[in-house]
Amino acid sequence: MSRTEANAPARAVHGRSPAPPVVWSAAGTDSAGGAGLAADLRAADAFGVHLCPVVAAVTAQHSQAVTRIEPLSEAMLDAQLRALADDMPPQVLKTGLLGGVAQVRLVAQWVDRLRQVAPVALVVDPVLGASSGAAFADARTVQAYRDYLLPRATVITPNRREAVRLLGLDAAAHSLRADVPALAQALRAAGAQAVCITGGDDDTAAPWVQDWFDGPHARGWLGLPRVPTPHHHGTGCTFASSVAAALAMGFVGADAAVLAKMATTHALRRGHAAGAGAGPVIAGPGFGADASLLPQMSWGEATLAPAQAGEPSQRPALGLYAIVDDARRVVPVLASGVRTLQLRIKAPDAPDAHWQARLRQAVEHSVTACRAAGASLFVNDHWRVAIATGASGVHLGQEDLLALDDDERKALRASGLALGVSSHSLWELCRAASLAPRYIACGPVWPTATKRMPWRAQGLHNLAWWRHMAPAPVVAIGGILDAQRAATAAATGVDGVCVVRGLGVDPAVSVPRFQQAIASAAGVQPAVPAFPLPSLDPAADQGAAVRRSINSGVG
Repeated sequence: MSRTEANAPARAVHGRSPAPPVVWSAAGTDSAGGAGLAADLRAADAFGVHLCPVVAAVTAQHSQAVTRIEPLSEAMLDAQLRALADDMPPQVLKTGLLGGVAQVRLVAQWVDRLRQVAPVALVVDPVLGASSGAAFADARTVQAYRDYLLPRATVITPNRREAVRLLGLDAAAHSLRADVPALAQALRAAGAQAVCITGGDDDTAAPWVQDWFDGPHARGWLGLPRVPTPHHHGTGCTFASSVAAALAMGFVGADAAVLAKMATTHALRRGHAAGAGAGPVIAGPGFGADASLLPQMSWGEATLAPAQAGEPSQRPALGLYAIVDDARRVVPVLASGVRTLQLRIKAPDAPDAHWQARLRQAVEHSVTACRAAGASLFVNDHWRVAIATGASGVHLGQEDLLALDDDERKALRASGLALGVSSHSLWELCRAASLAPRYIACGPVWPTATKRMPWRAQGLHNLAWWRHMAPAPVVAIGGILDAQRAATAAATGVDGVCVVRGLGVDPAVSVPRFQQAIASAAGVQPAVPAFPLPSLDPAADQGAAVRRSINSGVG
């Protein structure tokens, strides 16, 4: 089954394969073939989704200027949408250039109508003006965006100037970056479920392009090196359509923004001249498995200081990674041959001084035993204790890292501790990458009863993709209960396999079986998936969008 088929609704007809997800784009045409619906179609093709180009306006333009804009009648726009609704209902409706208040209201009405039948995401690319300076929307149209589209939007993708204008603020009073998180917060307060303020137009001398994402699951800067090219026409359309395509494939907003960042950077790399001015960006297939396109994501509002991953030769494999919750288990596990070990002792709700003393004693005992065996010890959660006792490293979940402030994260990195980071989704992988960790854990590979979490099982598909894309060694974790699963996980090429409950009562019996299984997969060359699979169910997000539509009906 292809990547697209795996995420498409099951709509097989007469024995044929299920159709790909459908995206509607209500936008303008570009006679130069760079932006608008031309860019939207290229982006959809790069993701393997089907895009229906709904013409809202016709523009006369070339590579240097827009010379005329003519909106279609409200009746003709409605006729296009009505025709599609009868046969090709969308998973996502995306807007680009809309020709006035009547069109904005009509699109909002159609969003409400569609959501009465099934969940439909709305991606709003507020095309309010051209980069050449041409204005596309008057004050009444901008107000209509505020009144009708923002309260219904799943994701909006303005640049900074468009964000300022959508909020009715004074553009001259807003600096390039300092206020971007506040702008996104204000747009969310105005009704948008998630906001991604793109940064390619700002600070064009900066070596990295950083976009600010703010949504229900994550907020932070998404960064990749700037592509040094004069050919950037259609970048915003490509980004918004890529978000729409990823949402249609089943990804939540934060993961959709990651994929859109990758697709747009790939399109910029493939841009070409077409006339005397800026040429078009060319979205195309292949970006989803290009490790150089994986962005980094910040942990807070401070802009990214890009992390540099070490050379592969400096990052040896971890092999069997055993996790124990009792220091008394450390010596028997080491005696069985394990050389990478995690001590996972969970803190009580209100840890007192007595518990803290026992924790330190347990870690000190484990550090001493691991040093004597030549093994690496990662302490789960308790990073200050790990530093004080001389442990090899620390493993932190993303919630634990988010609970630290910037100074604490800097202190953790400056300590010299090797850092292991959990990841369950694309945005978490990007956040982990920003710390240049010793390893990144991908899980749960299979359903696990060790802890309750909202994530779907990643499966071998995502494990193979993680291993190929991550800038650090990847370890598999979650549901690895027997040697057969360990071998299957190792065959994806991962650098380590975590075992918790599978260690059983006697590690002297279980560990050799796991090690033999992992070794049996050595030298396997796994296939690399073209895309990952979604690891969160977006249904709850889309349900919230439906409720917002109902509560802000169009009169």
